[in-house]
Amino acid sequence: MSYSHRFVIVACVFVTCLITANTIGAKVVELGPFILPAAVFLFPLSYIFGDILTEVYGYHQARRIIWLGFLCNLIFVIFAWIGQILPPAELYEGQEAYETILGYTPRLLAASFCGYLIGEFANSFVLAKMKILTRGRWLWTRTIGSTVVGQGLDTVIFIIGAYFGAPFFTLMMILHHWLAKIAIEALATPFTYTAVNFLKKKEATDAYDYETNFNPFSIRNRERKAI
Repeated sequence: MSYSHRFVIVACVFVTCLITANTIGAKVVELGPFILPAAVFLFPLSYIFGDILTEVYGYHQARRIIWLGFLCNLIFVIFAWIGQILPPAELYEGQEAYETILGYTPRLLAASFCGYLIGEFANSFVLAKMKILTRGRWLWTRTIGSTVVGQGLDTVIFIIGAYFGAPFFTLMMILHHWLAKIAIEALATPFTYTAVNFLKKKEATDAYDYETNFNPFSIRNRERKAI
């Protein structure tokens, strides 16, 4: 089933947030007593747009965009690596800085990719199931509840996988990162409501995943829509 340019816009913003967050996530910042990746304020936006995709278009469409985001991020990483190994010009003085920011280690990539896939699919699954359970009411419970699960899994996998053993690593870093993401999701609830209501009206669709195959690797789907 095809959708309008609005679906494409939401998908593009989702992928852009993901790639940008993974790029700036290489920097660790200290905000008062909190030590967090710089992407802590941006990466939750990908979950917000993931919520919008699942709520309006259903798990099947969200699954496609999650895999699209993974593919786009993989393309970015591959060409960033190619740019790193190409010999720099004599006048170019940024090679060390380039390697520091874009020189992803296998450990960081594995943590990022695993955290993203597991977190995003868990987020979409929980939201779709809660929508059926609540019969489409109380959107805020679904967006925040799915974030608690999805971002929790993502945060634990990424932080431990990427930073375990580093001098600044602590278990509190995981807790702070997770709570910050949940807080951003909660603060964005009015925006989520506005976007969801607008898209449901314009697209004339409101997907309920009663008969959906939730296998992340499945390309077949059955879903019921309320219009």
